[in-house]
Amino acid sequence: MRLLLVEDEQDIRSFLKQALTEAGYAVDLASDTVSAEQLALAGEYDILIVDLGLPDGDGIALIMRLRQMGVHAPVLILSARRTVDDRVKGLEQGGDDYLTKPFALAELLARLRNLLKRNAPQGSEATRLRVLDLELDLLRREAIRGGQRLQLTPQEFVLLEYLCRNAGRVVTRTMILEKVWGMRIHPDTNVVDVHIYRLRGKVDGNGQQPLIRTLRGVGYVLKDR
Repeated sequence: MRLLLVEDEQDIRSFLKQALTEAGYAVDLASDTVSAEQLALAGEYDILIVDLGLPDGDGIALIMRLRQMGVHAPVLILSARRTVDDRVKGLEQGGDDYLTKPFALAELLARLRNLLKRNAPQGSEATRLRVLDLELDLLRREAIRGGQRLQLTPQEFVLLEYLCRNAGRVVTRTMILEKVWGMRIHPDTNVVDVHIYRLRGKVDGNGQQPLIRTLRGVGYVLKDR
């Protein structure tokens, strides 16, 4: 699941980035309306978290612009504005849920899960990915192969989700760095190879039919048949 966090307070932004990443989300950050609008229009996000008091404009105005420009991802408003009028305004003008600061992390994560479930297309398939005998539950952040749950780290789950969404297609290291790590690390790093190696050991271990293939000098592909 890919998430855009729009928050200008450095401490909250850093805390949420770490917590959401550990919960299995791929997180992009914005601290103002300009960068948030650019990211939201350029990326494909499953959900947005938007603060209202941004340094260059109001978060509600940002949400309204994004809706007008065709961004339909659910939005969780995170704000210190606590009055009933503030909450009603936020929900009536594009927000899908509203959480006031200070907040409990467990509640924020629960609200995100509920928003994703509520906005998913009808049917359980909307929250699951299947490739042969591999199944990913996107809400529970669980991966199962051959009836056995795989013990994945949050980053491994995000990587496997990306491979599953592109099953049968070759993805390069650069593509993986951009989509899974947000190009926040040097492109010459071997972090992709290391994570693929560890992930392959879990997905393709115990004599299972190999699913993750390496195309030397090109990238990786998750077999879909």
